[in-house]
Amino acid sequence: MTCLETIQAYGLRSLGIGERLLPREDFTLCQHFTLIGSGMIWNIYFGVLALFFGFFLANALALAKASRSPWLRKPAEWFIFVFRGSPLFIQFFLAYEMLVLLPKAGINVLGITIETAWTTRAWAGALFVLFLNTAAYSAEIFYGALKSVPKGDVEAADAYGITGWARFRRVLWPTMLRLGWPAYTNEAIFLFHATTLVFFSGFPAFQQKGDALYYANFFADKTFNPFIPYPIVGFYFICLTLLLIWVFNRINRHLNRHLPSNIRGRIRLRPQVIR
Repeated sequence: MTCLETIQAYGLRSLGIGERLLPREDFTLCQHFTLIGSGMIWNIYFGVLALFFGFFLANALALAKASRSPWLRKPAEWFIFVFRGSPLFIQFFLAYEMLVLLPKAGINVLGITIETAWTTRAWAGALFVLFLNTAAYSAEIFYGALKSVPKGDVEAADAYGITGWARFRRVLWPTMLRLGWPAYTNEAIFLFHATTLVFFSGFPAFQQKGDALYYANFFADKTFNPFIPYPIVGFYFICLTLLLIWVFNRINRHLNRHLPSNIRGRIRLRPQVIR
């Protein structure tokens, strides 16, 4: 089997498309890169969705923690404390054990049976844990940025008569994002790296549709050589990290586009006609 045929057969195997059986012999370098790259689709799936939904929950938690009402502040503080204070690995196992306790026949709500078996799958249960975990860490970042908003910006908004929701949308929230974005970039990178823990958690891969570490472990078991598949996983994550840094830097440049340091000056030719 040529390398092109290998890519066609195993390139989308982690999604259930292509060859169903894993290779049993040869174990070429092309097979390593193809199958591990196929598993990276799930790592990207976990990271992108958890980061997307976690961003909105993190903003809500940051506002709740900064609220004067204890009914909003205390639950947000405890949520952030619990998920930041406990290891992500333990959160995976606790969430899996809790979801397993749900009835296999489903939950009956107002005469409607809601299936619960899918919650123990990695694509749903592990994603839910990653979503809550990154929301807690990001909320603390945004809360610190919200408390660091210069008072002069708020006073200027009040002087112009901008109050309430308009002040938050036009002054507080953009400044909060601008101040917290560098730290949030690190959190996004850590989140994508944390997706490798899904393989070690209790959430099983459905029909061998595993992530990158799943296929790396397969090759390491078959060849008894971990020094080929695991560096390939590291290589893929380095490429993914470079892509994340580029994307988040573009967003950061957009958030700070009004600053003089980010405004590109035009070269003006002013010839001196008369001295």
